[in-house]
Order: sequence, then C-alpha cells, then structure tokens
Amino acid sequence: MFLRLFKYLWPERYLPEPAVADPFDENPAIRAPGPVGVLLVNLGTPSTTTPRDIRKYLAAFLSDPRVIEIPRYLWLPILHGLVLARRPRRLQPRYESIWMEGGSPLLVYSQRQAEGVAQALQARGKDVRVQLAMRYGEPSIAQGIAALREQGCDRILTVPLYPQFAASTTATVFDAVASHLAKLRDQPEMRFIKRFHLHPGYLDALAQKISTYWDRNGRPQKLVMSFHGLPRYSVELGDPYYRDCLQTASALRDRLDLTAEQIEVTFQSRFGAARWLEPYTEPTLKTLAAQGVTEVDVVCPGFVADCLETLEEISQECRDAFLQAGGRQFRYIPALNDHPAWIGGLTDLVDNHLQGWIPADR
Repeated sequence: MFLRLFKYLWPERYLPEPAVADPFDENPAIRAPGPVGVLLVNLGTPSTTTPRDIRKYLAAFLSDPRVIEIPRYLWLPILHGLVLARRPRRLQPRYESIWMEGGSPLLVYSQRQAEGVAQALQARGKDVRVQLAMRYGEPSIAQGIAALREQGCDRILTVPLYPQFAASTTATVFDAVASHLAKLRDQPEMRFIKRFHLHPGYLDALAQKISTYWDRNGRPQKLVMSFHGLPRYSVELGDPYYRDCLQTASALRDRLDLTAEQIEVTFQSRFGAARWLEPYTEPTLKTLAAQGVTEVDVVCPGFVADCLETLEEISQECRDAFLQAGGRQFRYIPALNDHPAWIGGLTDLVDNHLQGWIPADR
C-alpha cells in the first residue's frame, strides 16, 4: 500500500526507462508505417498427449464463460472437482490416435495455413507478416501480437479461423485480443474478421475438395454436413451460429449441384445434459442406416483444420456407429487443411480486408 503511494507521489523514481531514446524530441523523425500484421487464430490444442497437458488445455478452454454459460459458482467446482479429474485420462488415447509427427493436427495444419498465406501475400507483393495464435494454449494471442509488433507491425488484422460466427468461438477471440490490448500503452491499429461462412474462396475450396474426392472415389448416396454443436439456448439468446451453418450448407449444396434430399445437415460434439442444436450427427447416421442408406460421406465445413472432433469423433466413432447400424460404406472427407484452393481462398479473404492499409497496386 505504501509503495503504491510513493509511486504515485514520486513516479520519477519508479518509472522504467523511456521506450524511446528521447521521448521529448522537438523534431521527431517521421516513422514509416511498417509492414501489416495478420494474426490467424484457431481454437487451441494440448501441447502433448499427456494427461497433464490435456488437463491444462481443458482448464483454459472450459473455464471460459463464453464457452460454458453456467454461473461460475456452479460450474467451476464441477469443472475442477469432476471434469478435470477424469476427462484428461479418458481423452489421452483419443489424442494419441490422431497425433502427427509435428504435434496435433490442428496445430500442424493451422501453421501450414499461416505459412501458405504469408508466402502467397509475399508473391502478390504485399508487405505483410503472418502469425499463428491459439485461443487456448500456445502460441497464445499475446505471444502472436507481440511477435508481430517485434516485426514492426503497428496495424494488425485478426482472423479467427471459424467460418461461422458464434459467441463461444469468434467472440471469445475478440475478447482475448481486447484484454491483451488493454495492457498496452501504445496499442496497434486493429481490424477483425467476424465470419466468412459465405466467402467465395472458402466455399469454392470446400466444393473443389469434395468434387475432387468424388471424381476419384465415386459419389455416395448421402452427403452429411456435420457442424460443431452449440446449446440451443445460445441461439435463443441471439447467437447467429445456427443461421450461419444453414447458409453455408445451402451455398455448398448449390456449388455441388445436389438436391435437398442428397444431403443431411447435422451437429456434433454435444457436451453436458442441455439440449443442443439438432439433429445430432451420430443418431442421424444410425437412422440413415436403419432406413436403408448404405453409403455416406461426411464433411465438416465448420472446421478448416482437422482435429480431435473430426479425426476421432467423426472418422472413428461415427464410422463405427454407422457400420454397426447396418451401413456398408462410411467415408470422412478431410478438412480443408493446407489444400492449395483453401490457401488461395484464405489469402483472398485476408487481402480483401487489408484494403486501405496496403496500396491497391501492390
């Protein structure tokens, strides 16, 4: 308490060294604007498959009040007393089944996306630096912004890698960025991308990947578009996520020249006892098999990079459920990952939002 008082009364004795050599220079040099920064942000992942690292990741993720909208005094004892005590060990073999040489698929593919966009923008003559960050885990948003600023970026475009907007995904990225900026004295100029669920580069990349897969392997009886789930009350409170998902599915169906009867739109990854968006993916697949549908392909348009929810939940658990219910052929079409069409589409999306920061002829 007394130290705070002394700092207030005699700040000169406690302030750090000035950030510039002479902050009171009467003839300061005009600074060049420097490169533009792009911060690509995905959800996050454990750093390893050990229960300790899985627990650390889950603790950060599930303690976010935008992710679990239950009063803190009710939820946190459940989280720390039950969920974090049991779930990490149950998840360990699931993570081990999908782990890649370079780490989790989400991290590996997201990093490749960042590198691909950086190279594509450089090829277009843009003075841009691209940095990857994770909302939960590392590299953190604070680390990503710091890395861009160290490269001279005083203008930063934040790109949450969620095509459809949800408060529990995109909005929490905005929250984390704002929270970090609140600690900075000299803040960079910021822009944010809210959603890209109908962006041509995103839809065209999805359609091209699916069409190419079908050209090589043939078409199924049904294409199931499985989006990540969300509690119904989130939509009832005004979250636009459900509408965004249906609009993406409709636009993708048109690009693939499919009828409404040839597709199913479902929602996966339900958590807890509350009612979530329906229809649920796994029960729908069982119903299709019971109705005589023997061949299905599943694509997850809401995931731009493969992860536990696509490679384990869909490609393994849902496959087993469909085949056990009487289906004969189940195929998971991988996420966009580092597909060239998606790197190009993501680059276009970023480039469009850099207008005014970079001359049009560059």
